[in-house]
Amino acid sequence: MALDDTDKQLNSLGFAKPPSETRVVVAMSGGVDSSVVAAQLAEEGYDVVGVTLQLYDHGAALAKKGACCAGRDIHDARRVAEDMNFPHYVLDYENIFKDAVIDEFADSYLGGATPVPCIRCNERVKFKDLLETAKDLDADCMATGHYIQRKMGPNGAELHSAADANRDQSYFLFSTTAEQLDFLRFPLGHLASKAETRALAQKYGLSVADKPDSQDICFVPNGDYASVIEKLRPGAGEPGDIVAMDGTILGRHEGVIHYTIGQRRGLGIGGLDTPLYVVSLDVDKKHVVVGPKEALATRKIPVREINWLGDAPFDSKSEWHVAVKVRSTRAPCPAVIRPISSTEAEVELLTPEEGVSPGQACVFYDESSSRIYGGGWIWRGY
Repeated sequence: MALDDTDKQLNSLGFAKPPSETRVVVAMSGGVDSSVVAAQLAEEGYDVVGVTLQLYDHGAALAKKGACCAGRDIHDARRVAEDMNFPHYVLDYENIFKDAVIDEFADSYLGGATPVPCIRCNERVKFKDLLETAKDLDADCMATGHYIQRKMGPNGAELHSAADANRDQSYFLFSTTAEQLDFLRFPLGHLASKAETRALAQKYGLSVADKPDSQDICFVPNGDYASVIEKLRPGAGEPGDIVAMDGTILGRHEGVIHYTIGQRRGLGIGGLDTPLYVVSLDVDKKHVVVGPKEALATRKIPVREINWLGDAPFDSKSEWHVAVKVRSTRAPCPAVIRPISSTEAEVELLTPEEGVSPGQACVFYDESSSRIYGGGWIWRGY
């Protein structure tokens, strides 16, 4: 982060003291992004402390490429710390992670939702428990390798999208509170591409410079959600009927946990003239409800557990005109938010979206800038 020309007494992390007197805890996953953050800050002379969380069983089942929490990653993080000569600690957060993330993931999936556990991990583990640990270590701030920006505005720290839209992780960080944002730093958010990050890794001679990005949720190897749910909740894969929207039985399924809203492939009900999609999941009846593509279109979305990062209180206005993102892979689209309370609202999309699912996040963006106003959780069927 470059120094502001009008405020040269601040160091690159925003503190009015030398880097050597500024302690920063770096959350190190073992990947190239957080390794570059730690190496860069160490080279700049900061008092760096690396911390890696052991979140899940690091046995052979997860020691694979693409699993972000595999045992190999702890080794990689430790090696970077040794090479750059700063202390590194591994904290056992398995129980916290199971209670705060995995159990809710299983229950939410069984409830017919499509959960996003990486958001809950950031919210309840990394930016809560780990952040408190950083404070216990007398750190001035905590830095991560996330692709998002923290900028100072007239009313304090603001959350902004990453400069590289292809790497932007704002969807997964919407629940970062204003208080947490005061303590957090995201040194990679201004980079134009991942290639720049890898070039920095090469510059610092990091062994992880060419390490592939993680793809899977760490406790869901190979993306096989259903098998993980069945292990966590035996008997969850009970069979039932695939039904049309009018209740007509079209076929059988081996458990609603094998289906998600918007799914078309793998329904096993071929021979029909019109392509059918999963439009809802009725867990109580064990029904997978299917219908035409147009039945997926949603205009009004109920949202709760809202984290608001705007300057004025969320419920101080009857309407907020913003852009919203209802899936991580989609671009923000124009919408109107109508607050019901300080943490609950109805979001109306100006153009209906397909495949909106309970359990996903709805993230709020400024229509004319990169600023993020927070977001909430989509919470019931349609």
